[in-house]
Amino acid sequence: MQNDKVRDLTKMAMCVALCCATAYISFPLPFTPGYVTALTFALSLSAYLLTPRQTFTVILIYILMGAVGLPVFAGGEGLSRLLGPAGGFYFGWLIAYPLLSLAKGTPPHFKRYMTANILIAVPITYVGGLISMMLVLDVNLWQAMTPAVLPFIPGDLMKATAAALLGVKLQKILGGQGL
Repeated sequence: MQNDKVRDLTKMAMCVALCCATAYISFPLPFTPGYVTALTFALSLSAYLLTPRQTFTVILIYILMGAVGLPVFAGGEGLSRLLGPAGGFYFGWLIAYPLLSLAKGTPPHFKRYMTANILIAVPITYVGGLISMMLVLDVNLWQAMTPAVLPFIPGDLMKATAAALLGVKLQKILGGQGL
């Protein structure tokens, strides 16, 4: 029982660290306040390896770390990032990736992992980004689509596919125990 708690906390800590590290693998696009980042790959992988509650906790810890000023966000840290035009992406993750973890099912399966990511996590993330862009930039839905959704679709499809592939392999190697 105690070993399970330690193992779970260790997995979660590793996922938080992975989120922090992959946020730095990013680059800005000139026409959007959002960044192309490897962080969503890490969030997907976390969802595949953790329970929904653990996934939510990992994302919440990551967001709180950035909110208090630790340099873990792509493009800036602190509350200004969360309350800015791209802040909705962060809050969308709190819904998207725990739902992905819930939808992943068992046993690990590449097509199910990838399909759930593309149909659940990616659209919910976009909705969060759309809402914040519309509110902060005072634009309509179509005007928000260009900076919040359209430029990110190809990369998000590739990251969803790569994360599903790696998530299935890690689950099979580790016997379903995750990290």
